[in-house]
Amino acid sequence: MAYDYLGLVNDVALRLNETQLTSANFASSTGFYAAMKDAVNSAIRHINQAHFFWPYNHQIAEDTLTAGVSRYALPANFKYVDFGSFRVRRDTSLDIGEGRRLDQMSYSEYLDKYIDQEYETDTTKGGVPRYVVRTPDQEYIIVPMPDKAYAVDYEYYVVPVDLALYDDVPTVPEQFRHVIVDGAMFYAYLFRDNIEMAGLTQSKFENGIKQMRTLLVNENIYFRAS
Repeated sequence: MAYDYLGLVNDVALRLNETQLTSANFASSTGFYAAMKDAVNSAIRHINQAHFFWPYNHQIAEDTLTAGVSRYALPANFKYVDFGSFRVRRDTSLDIGEGRRLDQMSYSEYLDKYIDQEYETDTTKGGVPRYVVRTPDQEYIIVPMPDKAYAVDYEYYVVPVDLALYDDVPTVPEQFRHVIVDGAMFYAYLFRDNIEMAGLTQSKFENGIKQMRTLLVNENIYFRAS
């Protein structure tokens, strides 16, 4: 079966000896089938909440700055933004000969030393970005204010949205399909008030998440003789 929302729900249906859905009746399914769809999303949410920095939820944002504008919105779906990863991209047409990382500045220091740039209307008084500041309201600030349309990249981790359409694909890699299904089985058994089977599948589900963490997150540091 395809690795998508429909395929995952049908994996659960197969284990429970239920008739499988099709793309034609997926959206209109009700009753226990609706519960199975919820179970799949619950399992995926559980996995994503089990570790903060799953590598498959890692993204790189690419923003183009506007001359004279200091503040910029962070992505609406971010979970964590790595402010140590902000860098201005190389662009010889803007006299940026090589990419460079931006230093971090506290919001308090920005207010003390650079807040006036937000009221400056002469864009020629800006310059090449040197610092990035995290604001309290899910924005970031560039210092000095840009005088040209520089490109800034940074890295962050997303909060994935729930699956909705039958062909939606989860961010969790397909190699861990069985972990999603084990988690969905746990929630499906809870829906059926089968506490004994729910307990068994919950243990299997949690062990699967531990294995994911071992394979995807744990780091081995190797030393090499010079």
